[in-house]
Amino acid sequence: MRVMGVDPGLTRCGLGAVEGRPGAPLTLVAVGVVRTGADEELGTRLVDIEAGIERWLDDVRPDAVAVERVFSQHNVRTVMGTAQAAGIAVLCAARRGLPVALHTPSEVKAAITGSGTADKKQIGTMVTRLLRLAEMPKPADAADALALAICHIWRGGAQHRLAEALARATRKDGRS
Repeated sequence: MRVMGVDPGLTRCGLGAVEGRPGAPLTLVAVGVVRTGADEELGTRLVDIEAGIERWLDDVRPDAVAVERVFSQHNVRTVMGTAQAAGIAVLCAARRGLPVALHTPSEVKAAITGSGTADKKQIGTMVTRLLRLAEMPKPADAADALALAICHIWRGGAQHRLAEALARATRKDGRS
């Protein structure tokens, strides 16, 4: 399974793609960020993020997209920008018919490090080890995007299969 992870943000939107399956070694496909200028108008920034994500989807050709679920922060302006960038990522994937999963930061941290309270450095260190990289991906947004992809490979596949089985069972029960 090839998963593209998106760590949404208006200034830096982290993108990373990983290939693998639970219990097998993971492989880095690509990692990077889409950057926009803080002095640009919001609409222009969102268009730039969309174009960057679309390019990544064309190049990486993922089977699924994992996006960080936006959570409440003290700075409403920051949360709004993050939510808008996340919405663009979901839209781009949905437009192509790709499954989209939203993972919370604590879910990703727990999947990658074993602790839902891990810090950025711990995430980067584990991503580096899991993907057998020579150095930690930078900036942290890029490492976080890879962590999202890894989390989805390890946890999302099972969650998706359970949801599909439940949907089939519900449809079957509804016809009886």
